[in-house]
Amino acid sequence: MALNRKKLIDLFVGNIANAILHKILEKAVGDDVIRRYYDKEFLNSFEIAKKYREKINPMDNKLPESSEIKERIMKKVNNELKIRISKGYENIDLSWVEPTTHKILSELKVS
Repeated sequence: MALNRKKLIDLFVGNIANAILHKILEKAVGDDVIRRYYDKEFLNSFEIAKKYREKINPMDNKLPESSEIKERIMKKVNNELKIRISKGYENIDLSWVEPTTHKILSELKVS
């Protein structure tokens, strides 16, 4: 079943946002058991996002709509982190969102 480009981008954004969220949560937590869980979740979401990225266009080409994608990802991650903070999660720094997003997107040649 062929997915259209918009759907592929939506799936990519969701998975990479989840990966970035777990990377930030991994930095924020002190417990090694929970840190390993967040790392596992990061790797899982990152690999899925990488597959969607490859389906959108070849990895050696940058995405033309990269600024829009980056904004959507950062908005999703910020919103989810704010929800987590309101639930009582500690040591979460929202200033980590932009550099973490930029680093991970550059690994996937999005930005």
